[in-house]
Amino acid sequence: MKVYSTDKIRNVVLLGHGGSGKTSLAEAIAYLAGMTSRMGTVDAGNTISDFDKEEIKRKNSIKTTVIPVPWEEYKVNLLDTPGFYDFIGEAEEAVSVADAAVIVISGKAGVEVGTKRAWDMCEKRGIPRMFFVTDMDDDKVSFKNVVQELQELYGKKIAPFHLPLRENEQFVGYINVIQQKAKRWNAQGTVDKSDVPDYSMENLNIYRDALIEAVAETSEEYMERYFEGDEFSEDEIRSALRVGVYDGTVVPVLMGSNTLARGMYTLMADIVKYFPSPDRCKCAGINTTNNEVFEADYNFSKAKSAYIFKTIADPYIGKYSMIKVNSGVLKTDDVLYNYHRDTEEKAGKLYVLCGNKVEEVQELHAGDIGALAKLAVSQTTDSLSTRKMPVTYIRANISKPYVYRRYQAKNKGDEDKISQAIAKLLVEDCTLKQVNDGENGQTLLYGISAMHLDVVQSILAEKYKVEIELSRPKVAFKETIRKKVDSEFKYKKQSGGHGQYGHVKITMEPSGDMSQPYVFDQIVVGGAVPKNYFPAVEKGVAESVKNGPLADYPVTGVKVVLYDGSYHTVDSSELAFMVATQQAFKKGFMDAGPVLLEPIATLKVVAPDEYTGDIMGDLNKHRGRVNGMNPLEGGNQEIVADVPYLELFEFDTRLYSMTRGAGIFSYEFARYEQAPEEVKEAEIEKAKVAREAK
Repeated sequence: MKVYSTDKIRNVVLLGHGGSGKTSLAEAIAYLAGMTSRMGTVDAGNTISDFDKEEIKRKNSIKTTVIPVPWEEYKVNLLDTPGFYDFIGEAEEAVSVADAAVIVISGKAGVEVGTKRAWDMCEKRGIPRMFFVTDMDDDKVSFKNVVQELQELYGKKIAPFHLPLRENEQFVGYINVIQQKAKRWNAQGTVDKSDVPDYSMENLNIYRDALIEAVAETSEEYMERYFEGDEFSEDEIRSALRVGVYDGTVVPVLMGSNTLARGMYTLMADIVKYFPSPDRCKCAGINTTNNEVFEADYNFSKAKSAYIFKTIADPYIGKYSMIKVNSGVLKTDDVLYNYHRDTEEKAGKLYVLCGNKVEEVQELHAGDIGALAKLAVSQTTDSLSTRKMPVTYIRANISKPYVYRRYQAKNKGDEDKISQAIAKLLVEDCTLKQVNDGENGQTLLYGISAMHLDVVQSILAEKYKVEIELSRPKVAFKETIRKKVDSEFKYKKQSGGHGQYGHVKITMEPSGDMSQPYVFDQIVVGGAVPKNYFPAVEKGVAESVKNGPLADYPVTGVKVVLYDGSYHTVDSSELAFMVATQQAFKKGFMDAGPVLLEPIATLKVVAPDEYTGDIMGDLNKHRGRVNGMNPLEGGNQEIVADVPYLELFEFDTRLYSMTRGAGIFSYEFARYEQAPEEVKEAEIEKAKVAREAK
């Protein structure tokens, strides 16, 4: 691929609900650009974007794919993103380097949860956007209804640029609202201009009024002329639209058919015409030598710097760090400095990725998107620059995972292979997290949803040939006591020769400090227990608190005092005193009013107002205590509640069902509380069964 200068580049992210047609739109554009000889389809599994076996199997995107489309003298870097929330991190990475967005809407489904989420992501980043409505070849699809729905949601900034032209239930062309002309497709794939049919005049007038009103909103001068009834020329309209689309006050609505590859020429023309090239966008980092702002602004003449927005660590195509050049011009064999890791890395060759195909380029100009191979230490969201001008950029805000499962190797001996494979997935996926829960003897895998973790499990089996079992995680219960008791145990064993003898008397009581497992002290007088056995006694306590006598959970908040005992000059040993202490601890613990403590989370759920009743009902059913509700923008409510961790299992699935995918949640540990009797008894029974099974 040839090298493009900054002003000839457009970086456009495709967003929208899962199944809205983003991948097939990218496929149609690539076909019309001459990148392929025939259009692939999602159903056939032969599209440029969804090349991964897991994507082909599931028939939806799982990862973001970059498709650099040469269009006339321009290069349009399309970032095709997954639409389902399970893979939100991929979309967030893509949005972090996009200069504009096309939000794709299925004409059949209309505005969906993913449509609104895409809009919110653009608002957060402050990037220009336009809508593209697909499925116009279906005569039952109403473009008018989609536009009305968008206008109800987002107001006067919604400006339809076209409307479909149908004859005999066929999608034969479109009407350009700006030019007020009909355009019909001919056999050569171009269009023939004609007058607007009478049956379309009513809708044209409605859309024309909406467009002119959006234009009028772009300046006070235009607003005055609009109220005075002045007509705007086509040049004035286009000029105002360029300004309005760039600053987000105008959001065009276009339409077409992905399967017929119709509507893509106008979409690409408008992308080039109305979306900004990188050199019209702002981009700033911090010069770490003096902590001053470095205005990169995608200026090719400034010191070179880049941002890693995504990492690919695929066993088939290798490891690539996807970058956006924020300033300067990157060239082959450049030495780049990573401030975050305090190391220099040789860039080696420069690449442009198109789906799973890799193409070498000699240089990448500011604003362009490309890839570096086999960087040793650099990771996603790291910044690259030069040691002379070390620059760091704000890391993209990637969603935190809250859904977790316990995982184990299906086949013994695969543990090392699984560990290595998951390490590679963690490099690729910033919304995946691994936690070793040593206290409860389990390894946890965190993701965005249960579906996300199922996909990870499938990828491990398909790509890395290792299998894991996902199961319900063990909740981090703890055990403690409520009263003070005396306890003693004499460990005496004789088996020929030296025997074993250790005798301890201890008191046990609540320590008052729930952050520490135990507090140990001794007040032995007269040498009843020699000093050299005190460490063995404490070791016995330390071993005892690892697995409590009640239900095998860690003990916390216990004070143990050794006050008496006895010893044998020949048979006593450290081991004997340790065993005696463990037995005394076990006996005393069960006499001291043992209780089971369960962890409580402070849960925050954000969902549309209409679903709050169902959500609060579900929380009440699962022992949640609602603390309050906070109204948010866009008709959403934030529900704050305290919920036991035990009841958070599968909450993501329940929330998805209750809100049709519109609800999101987060939580953090709040405190421990005494578990209800039925929970305590259930855990004791589980522990009993587990002990008997050993």
